[in-house]
Amino acid sequence: MRSIRGTSGVGRFPGVTLGFGEDTEEDKEVPEESNSVKENACRRWLRKVCPCCCPKPNEDDITNTLVTGADDKEDGTNGEKPETGDRQLDELILKVRSIDLMKSKSGGNRTEHHTNLYQRDDFVIRRGQTFQMWITLSRPFDPSTDKIHLQLKTGPLPSVSKGTLVTIPLVEELEDGRWEAAVVRQDDKRIMLSVNSPPTAAIGRYQLTVETHCANGQAVSNHDPANDIYLLFNPWCEDDTVFIDSEVERQEYVLNDIGRAYYGTENQIGERTWNYGQFDDGILAACVFVLEKSGTPPSGWGDPVNVVRVISAMINSPDDGGVLEGNWSGDYSAGTSPTVWSGSVDILKQYHKTSGSPVKYGQCWVFACVVTTVLRCLGIPSRTVTNFSSAHDTDVSLTTDVYLDENLEPIDYLNADSIWNFHVWNDCWMARPDLPPGYGGWQAVDATPQETSQGTYRCGPASLAAVCNGQVYLKHDTPFVFAEVNSDKIYWQRNIDGTFSQIFSEKQSVGHFISTKAVGTDERDDITNLYKYPEGSEEERIAVETACSYGSKAQVYSSSTAKDVTIEVTMDGDGPEMGRDAELTIVLRNNSSEQRRLTLHGQVAVMYYTGVSKATVRKDRTDVDVLPNEVKYLEWTLDYKDYKDQLIDQAALMLTLSGRVKETQQVLATQFSFRLRTPDLIIKPIGEAVVGEKMAVEISFTNPLPQVLKAVAFHAEGLGLLTSRKIHYGDIGSRASVSLTEHFVPTLPGPRKLLASMDCKQLTQVHGVADITVGDKSNGTR
Repeated sequence: MRSIRGTSGVGRFPGVTLGFGEDTEEDKEVPEESNSVKENACRRWLRKVCPCCCPKPNEDDITNTLVTGADDKEDGTNGEKPETGDRQLDELILKVRSIDLMKSKSGGNRTEHHTNLYQRDDFVIRRGQTFQMWITLSRPFDPSTDKIHLQLKTGPLPSVSKGTLVTIPLVEELEDGRWEAAVVRQDDKRIMLSVNSPPTAAIGRYQLTVETHCANGQAVSNHDPANDIYLLFNPWCEDDTVFIDSEVERQEYVLNDIGRAYYGTENQIGERTWNYGQFDDGILAACVFVLEKSGTPPSGWGDPVNVVRVISAMINSPDDGGVLEGNWSGDYSAGTSPTVWSGSVDILKQYHKTSGSPVKYGQCWVFACVVTTVLRCLGIPSRTVTNFSSAHDTDVSLTTDVYLDENLEPIDYLNADSIWNFHVWNDCWMARPDLPPGYGGWQAVDATPQETSQGTYRCGPASLAAVCNGQVYLKHDTPFVFAEVNSDKIYWQRNIDGTFSQIFSEKQSVGHFISTKAVGTDERDDITNLYKYPEGSEEERIAVETACSYGSKAQVYSSSTAKDVTIEVTMDGDGPEMGRDAELTIVLRNNSSEQRRLTLHGQVAVMYYTGVSKATVRKDRTDVDVLPNEVKYLEWTLDYKDYKDQLIDQAALMLTLSGRVKETQQVLATQFSFRLRTPDLIIKPIGEAVVGEKMAVEISFTNPLPQVLKAVAFHAEGLGLLTSRKIHYGDIGSRASVSLTEHFVPTLPGPRKLLASMDCKQLTQVHGVADITVGDKSNGTR
């Protein structure tokens, strides 16, 4: 090859050539060299023209190396490199020799993450929780000069902004809620990292690499599929939206791999055992494959609402080539009869093995049981649910309509609505931050392809609380689920002019014996009360009429003759205090000139801050008479004894009121959320605050509860005042007042804030703050 420059040309690459002329003898040696180590042509060329910047790779390394520390300054050596030698320089670079994720099923990582039941040695962990890993390096790690970070990638187009390309830095101390790693142990060339993930991270399969930096260059470990990380939802983590606080329910709805599905009729309920097999070898990979096959972006896989919606669509096959093909024809000769299946494992493995060819055939209980397998495998608490006398509403009327002609004969082409003997779907547990407070908890999801939702055959998640109260305007697909369990059956007769008139209605024909397997036993658990109020009760009728007012046949239920009564809930001052009776005021206004009588139903529930209801603590019913043009005030009191054993972190409650005015049939409803206020910590500085001089603060607190607080600890910290400090105090008696004094030396001048909080199982959300202005000793400012 003829060089554009002579070999004596000035520049870093004096031997740069273009493809003209003949090869020299030196050039001909390159193919022999490339045979010994596999690398691309560009890298071979770069190594030839500048061997110091691109040394010959060492086949023992699992890293790609880039030297950045070579000094190119002129030093009187005519451009020659120091005689360090490629090998010596290479040895100075920090490289990754091996990665050990400690992924044994019996190891600490998988045991603590409750993933030890997965029957493979894949690294399976749950988000929002730390895990440990060993990294073996080419030399001992020096934190003063060396830097290491981990990189995780998931999906076809990893992106930092989408959360699918994650760089995990090393920090001194881990904090919750973020991707971080910390060195917790060093043994010569080996370091142990503790790695934390946020409880909102996208689930799925991540590729792991490790990047090292030092003064002499940087190196990146090669991707090894054996070190891929499966990240799942975490029902054990309080900050994960799928958190469920009962261990026996986690054992049942996440870890139990055997269940039951119910079928038949409400008078002859049958049962069959189903092998969910969510931990079977290959099932986790198959479940992740189902997500990938959906074509939805992995950036949305951190939201269980979105994931459940994807799974609901992907378990059926009409519009997206999902897992199961439905067949109700009676001819199953081209596949397997739905009644033959007794587990989900073969179905999911076959789908995965055939790269996404729908499995033949399924019906409602098969669809539902496969959904249970997939959701439990991914970490979302779920259960299989059967509804007897289950309605199928086709026109969003929220009624089951039967059309008759003038002679009371059915009009077949109009009778699209139907009532199935039974229908099987799923409940899954999650918070619903996309809905108003109070609608988290159990959500209905249905994978049987019946009606489309936003153009796709899927259904849910629909809040059971919304279904029960007829609040069908709340997403997703609540009208359809409501109609399945609580629609009225309306009979219509055709008139001579072609219009239809309502001639009869059945109000208790739909939604009976809604069943699921009981927690911890093989008994049937009737959960109808979660879906609807007792048949015929006023609450149930209010729910039906509320729902139907949003349907396509709202005129079925005549509206009230007047809407002249209003209801609201008020609260005095800052609201009720923890440890005391909670008092609210219900205000009824009669804007008419006639007396109004109504029955008011009240229910108060303890709430998680995520909007999930924990427990109903009281229900009541009151008959109220309101005089013409009267404003009536009803004092409402919740006794401490009623709520003391039910409260959780945020001490939040919700009062739900509903009623009907007897004279006009007007429906009244309202919800009022309130919190039981906790006392503040009182922080009082003692003495002057000066940089470098010792000072003190007094922290005082009064226990508002008529019970002893056990194992109380206080935390205090303040930037420029004192680093985070934990003070173990011990027990604090009923209604007792305590104080403690803490000494510290301010380090920064100016206005500062000292923060303090209290840690106690019986009482949370207790904290305080004090403003402290620190003088600068050096210039005498005070």
